[in-house]
Amino acid sequence: MTVPTITLNDKTTIPQLGFGVWQVAPEETQAAVAAAFEVGYRHIDTAQMYQNEEGVGAAIAASDIPRDELYITSKLNNSFHRPDDAKHAFDETLKKLGLEQIDLFLIHWPLPTKYDGDFVSTWKTLASFVEDGRAASVGVSNFQPAHLQRIIDETGVVPAVNQVEVHPFFDNSEVRAANASHGVHTEAWSPLAQGNAVKDPVIGEIATRLDRTPAQVALRWHIERGDIIFPKSVTPARIKENFEIFDFTLTAADVAAISALDQGAAGRIGPNPDTFDWIP
Repeated sequence: MTVPTITLNDKTTIPQLGFGVWQVAPEETQAAVAAAFEVGYRHIDTAQMYQNEEGVGAAIAASDIPRDELYITSKLNNSFHRPDDAKHAFDETLKKLGLEQIDLFLIHWPLPTKYDGDFVSTWKTLASFVEDGRAASVGVSNFQPAHLQRIIDETGVVPAVNQVEVHPFFDNSEVRAANASHGVHTEAWSPLAQGNAVKDPVIGEIATRLDRTPAQVALRWHIERGDIIFPKSVTPARIKENFEIFDFTLTAADVAAISALDQGAAGRIGPNPDTFDWIP
């Protein structure tokens, strides 16, 4: 299957489907990424906070896939927001991944109650990685509309993406609308709501009718809406299942039925970016 690509606001392109390694144990990461490569994934999403960048790098090094066919994302750890710390951390990410250039590097969380509320200098630092050629694109993660507006107003640099919690029970529509208004593409983390989406009867009914799995239907819902997604699994069969979502479509009624599962703020399963302040 061919994974569609999306052109970002900086004219680079990103595969709409990737493979996520959040909560994949460091010792399991290389094998999981290798299994994803075998299925056909070429977009890998990791982060410093996941502590498994070296496993991703090992899988890249062991593969025979040309570098220009891969798309690799990582994210800045919350403990490295200060510019000098961010620069050092970025160097370490490139070293662990075994790359001279990363395709996308993100601020993982805005942490508005930490660092004297200064995530703007952090954003300027990330922008410098594009200027020196070591990052093809930079973006943010978990930024609320006000956070997004602030960094754009104060730097003039628009993020390529904003990776935020989005799934059938939490549409995060305000953030998605803010992203769209700035030309920022939405990446959806936890696209299956940590597995809860596959248990929903509405999604299950659609899956039965289409002879698909609930996971495939929920992931296809994201694809139909234009979200960039990267489901995670360490099970080869599930990794393959999550990839096989491009040979069917949902009707407009199906998309609407799944969208109607949105519970607003009550559907959020992760931390609120306005108050999240954890620094490891």
